[in-house]
Amino acid sequence: MLHNKSHKTLHLAAPVELGPVTGEESLLLEKLDLKRLPKHVAVIMDGNGRWAQKRHLPRIAGHRSGTQSARTTIETCARLKIEALTLYAFSVENWRRPKAEIDFLMQLLREYLRKEMPLLQKNNIRMRFLGRIDELPAGVQNDVRDAMEKTAGNKGMVLCVALNYGGRAEIVDAMNAILAERNGHGDSHKVTEEQLSQHLYTDGLPDPDLLIRTSGEMRVSNFLLWQIAYAEIFVTETLWPDFNRARLLEALLEFQKRERRYGGIRENEPSDEKPVRVAGH
Repeated sequence: MLHNKSHKTLHLAAPVELGPVTGEESLLLEKLDLKRLPKHVAVIMDGNGRWAQKRHLPRIAGHRSGTQSARTTIETCARLKIEALTLYAFSVENWRRPKAEIDFLMQLLREYLRKEMPLLQKNNIRMRFLGRIDELPAGVQNDVRDAMEKTAGNKGMVLCVALNYGGRAEIVDAMNAILAERNGHGDSHKVTEEQLSQHLYTDGLPDPDLLIRTSGEMRVSNFLLWQIAYAEIFVTETLWPDFNRARLLEALLEFQKRERRYGGIRENEPSDEKPVRVAGH
């Protein structure tokens, strides 16, 4: 399915404070039940390199273009009163990429944090960073701490940026934290799910109930492995730089069509599970 990005912008009275919306967005908003939105949306932002390659541009052009999609997603989720949004920005595996690309990504992150701070404050967004932050370059660590301090008093959506993040690494870190607490106390009790959850990077946040992956790849890429145990997964063929507000609203509508059973079934209903659907097919 092809989506035309040149829709004429309409200044319609939307049911939420989203500002000017296109005709397509207005139709999607009419179908959206604002009382049944996910509490926590997680996004694997994939496809920047392919987007650039299709246009015969360097990979860094795709990364830079993807920041606009991030901005749109952040602002839209905040204005829809979604409780938390987690964006997968840089994984522990991404250190395998060329140094020039890594350096650009780190600089892009620092630039983004400085430029977008007014937007974050305007939308009352509080920032958190998930991952092994102490392994990042010193300048990035300083900017990360500064962003968290500046937004610490905000009471709106929590924006989590997964940075130098790995799902397996997170679980290892949580277990090591539990062992460190028990060291010397002779505590031989088994570790519970609740204890482990309290030591994850996401402590205090609801688990994601919607995971969005762009670019059509059917994998979770070591992202929030513990937390997405019961998340609804929405995969779209759209590449991340082309992921606009209409595509986000489509994902939210698809979420509302799903029946969330958490391993159980409704009485008098068959237990057949529906296969995952890929947008664009």
